[in-house]
Amino acid sequence: MEKDKRNLEILLDLHFPIIVIETHEETHAVDLLKRATLHKNRNLLLWSIAAGLHDVFGKPDYRFAAPKYSLENELSAYGDVQDPESMLEMVKANIKHHIIVLLDFHPYLATPKIVRLLKEQAQQQSSIGNTYVLISHQLAVPPELSRLSTRFDISLPNKEQLKAIVKEEADIWQMKNRDKKLEVDAKALKLLIRNMVGMTKSDARRMARNAIVDDGAITHSDVKDVMEARYRLVNQEGILSFEYDTARFSDVAGFHNLKQWLSKRENGFVTANAQAAIDIPKGILLLGVQGCGKSLAAKAVAGVWGVPLLRMDFGVLYNKYIGETEKNLREAIKTAEALEPCVLWIDEIEKGIESGGEDNGVSQRVLAGLLTWMAEKKSRVFIVATANDISALPPELIRKGRLDEIFFVDLPDAETRGVILQLHLQRRDIEAGNIDLALLAHESKGFSGAELEQVIVSSIYSVGLDKGRVNTQTLLEEIRQTRPLSRVMAEQITGLRNWAAGRTVSA
Repeated sequence: MEKDKRNLEILLDLHFPIIVIETHEETHAVDLLKRATLHKNRNLLLWSIAAGLHDVFGKPDYRFAAPKYSLENELSAYGDVQDPESMLEMVKANIKHHIIVLLDFHPYLATPKIVRLLKEQAQQQSSIGNTYVLISHQLAVPPELSRLSTRFDISLPNKEQLKAIVKEEADIWQMKNRDKKLEVDAKALKLLIRNMVGMTKSDARRMARNAIVDDGAITHSDVKDVMEARYRLVNQEGILSFEYDTARFSDVAGFHNLKQWLSKRENGFVTANAQAAIDIPKGILLLGVQGCGKSLAAKAVAGVWGVPLLRMDFGVLYNKYIGETEKNLREAIKTAEALEPCVLWIDEIEKGIESGGEDNGVSQRVLAGLLTWMAEKKSRVFIVATANDISALPPELIRKGRLDEIFFVDLPDAETRGVILQLHLQRRDIEAGNIDLALLAHESKGFSGAELEQVIVSSIYSVGLDKGRVNTQTLLEEIRQTRPLSRVMAEQITGLRNWAAGRTVSA
């Protein structure tokens, strides 16, 4: 907070006509301005549509010593100037050498006369000496005012400050519950603090309080709750879908090379930061046959590393209005970076960036934005892009430097087919001990994981939903009646597998 105060003091001393503070922490921003102007020779005026204009130091505030001079009596002669246009007219005629804070002024920046009044006063800053500070949760500065304004960002608390916040809330709880002892899982506490990074001070305090008050303990369930709450805070547009509980995907069948690759890079991704000397892993492309588990592999990445999974859906990303799709992409990237470390899964990426010639260049702009971010990003957002058609992907997307590796998800071998069958049988509470999995795995050569699952589903229906009657023979009959994709589209799949040989790493 002291660093923010010093930076704001410097900004005020440079006499910028307009300072923009975009934040949800309005009270914190105003308090920061009070501290920054406390020993200056300029008074602080505060305006809102609800309270009008008043002298901040003219009313009692026991945290701050009021300066000798106060405008409160003079302002009262004008009444509570609540109308923004009347307020600007009054300030123009009567006020000099003050800092005027405008709260939630963003709706009025669409009114030409108000913008003009603000511009005129900003242009006369050197003679009038007034500085306007606009504080709002979201504020787009009109072009007329852009060269007359500067932005000030309130810093977010670091890990040490977050740790102090959690400790403060723990002490408060302990004082209120002297007959109990707060239970703290050290590993969960570390994860809790790590997952609070990127939150504002007030949000972090609220999350810490909820975690402690809920059950008088800090456990792993609190980490999940914090991540889900954090996701809701940053993903207001709903562009990304979120899944925190990915641990169950870490033990999926197959993907031995992929898991080994991830294991070697776990510390470099999960615990590293943007300033670390080590290069943070950027991402991978999963190419393969449809139904062979690319989506499952994407979830396995998040599961192996124990981080949240975000999924980008191009169907939601694209918007019919000009410029909205590009904005949605920026918002999606911003959301992912706010939730680091995380995995960003871009499913069927070729469909999102291929151009049909009738999209007015939107897909090309999306591709350009995505490529720039991928090449320059320093955040711990690991990209997992999945694709079925490599020919639809531009070379610049899959080159080294944007993605670390290309993994090919092939049709499962006999051993993996047996494991897949066993997993799906267990999931449906079917006893696998009396079923000849080795025979079924041998007979289902060329089947994808999705096709093997469907064999079990069809077998259940063939015996009238009586799972107890599902056996080796019923499953074998379904296998022999199924025409797998590897046979129906043999030429295309053979071509894909031939292309992948020598060009990709087997997952």
